[in-house]
Amino acid sequence: MHVEIIGPGCPRCKKVERNVNRAADQLAAGPESISKVEDDMEIIDRGVMHTPAVAIDGEIVIEGEVPDVEELTELLAAA
Repeated sequence: MHVEIIGPGCPRCKKVERNVNRAADQLAAGPESISKVEDDMEIIDRGVMHTPAVAIDGEIVIEGEVPDVEELTELLAAA
């Protein structure tokens, strides 16, 4: 599984990144990789209208909000 944090690097995006890393640490079989997408054109090309966003294996699962660690853990476990 590949997780992407999509956003320009604002404080909300950085919080999402921290929460994703914490959620991944809680799972025995966490994501294979976690990356950030900060390029404005790539964000637009992906159809993200509100940042921050989180994508799992290329599918946007959260957009425009800062999910807590519990919500992210559930999403990662279900993927």
